[in-house]
Amino acid sequence: MSVESSHERVCVIGAGPSGLASVKALRDNGVDCVCFEREDDVGGNWYFGKPGSSVYSGTHLISSKRLTEFADFPMPGEYPPFPSHGQALDYLRAYAREFDLYENIRLGSPVERAEPAESGGWSIHLANDSAPQHFDRLIIANGHHWSPKWPANVAEFSGETIHAHDFKTPAMLSRRRVLVMGAGNSGCDIAVEAAQHAARAFLSVRRGYHYLPKFLRGRPIDSAGIRLQRLGFPLWLRRWIALRYTRLILGRPERFGLPKPDHKLFETHPIINSQLFYQLGHGRLQVKPDVTRFDGNEAVFSDSSREEIDLLICATGYEIAFPFIDQQYLNWQDGLPQLDLFAIHPQRDDLFVVGMIQPNGGLWPLAELQSKIIARAIGLESEGRPTLPKVRDSAQTIASRLDGGIHFIQSPRHRLELDYYAYRKQLREILSSLPAPATASKAMSV
Repeated sequence: MSVESSHERVCVIGAGPSGLASVKALRDNGVDCVCFEREDDVGGNWYFGKPGSSVYSGTHLISSKRLTEFADFPMPGEYPPFPSHGQALDYLRAYAREFDLYENIRLGSPVERAEPAESGGWSIHLANDSAPQHFDRLIIANGHHWSPKWPANVAEFSGETIHAHDFKTPAMLSRRRVLVMGAGNSGCDIAVEAAQHAARAFLSVRRGYHYLPKFLRGRPIDSAGIRLQRLGFPLWLRRWIALRYTRLILGRPERFGLPKPDHKLFETHPIINSQLFYQLGHGRLQVKPDVTRFDGNEAVFSDSSREEIDLLICATGYEIAFPFIDQQYLNWQDGLPQLDLFAIHPQRDDLFVVGMIQPNGGLWPLAELQSKIIARAIGLESEGRPTLPKVRDSAQTIASRLDGGIHFIQSPRHRLELDYYAYRKQLREILSSLPAPATASKAMSV
């Protein structure tokens, strides 16, 4: 694809899903760009085995392929409803090849520092290049599932400790007494693996969550949920339908030793897992309450019970981290950047973050829409047509509608939470309100 470029030059950091979507959107809008990727190929978190990857050998998408694929590039029909990490990686690389994105990507180029240039724009310092490079604008797309967050008391444990980020194969569990701390989606997936491969397996659950099966009447459950939203079903009715079917398929969490949820369905990120209750029901996995302390290689729980543990796996989430840029430039407040649409700096016209969201559905197509809005705005701005103020005004107007009416609980885990369908709808409306730059590719789509 060859298009006339504007005079703008944009730096993209990271060639995972969000970075790839950014590069394609910039190219489609005639904006010159360079993407710096530290690894030897694209894929980001889905490049299994690399230091920045958090996937393990048995990882599959928890959002279905139709809610995860890019609008411009459907996943292959032969892919299962929930593709494996290997299929996800193959898809991302096929996407990069299909749209010639490798032309704009510099592999093996880790960014060491990004800082405002005295003349305007950004100076990008690479770890393997002594001379900084200048760019007019900066898009950060380095992801937020790579910097492990550790529990405070983990240093007390005398056995082996790893974070979920470093769990890679079931062989790590064989013949060991394994405790998984954290009952999010990753923690529950790893607990299921431990139930099948460890000598004994425990899952420490601090609070009650809602658990949903991956399939509802033979279809991915997230697709069913989106269909109900599209048909205009109110939130209370969608909750009632989901709970009714879930209790028929899985049963109540309390019947399997899990704490009763202390909040309404969808107010936290639901756990999508069809195998957890199966393993609990067969006694291969035991639920334990919160860990209060460690005594040597024993875990002491809030109910005063104790278990001897060989391997502790902390599935306790990730820090939001941008090690190459000072927080002062990111409008950093309360532990994360405060950005319009979770993506656009409220004061700077030259700084954006793509993919810093936690939707209750697939992230990739939402990052794609963020990228399209940003790229189109940059293209228009380069033609002397002020656009970012309009986008910010629209973002502030709809800010209260991004949660789809769901009141997410206040916790560090849910600071980036938003409703997939509501957010997608708002992004599409903003994108459709922006005209295409004169340099835009004819292949560009809304």
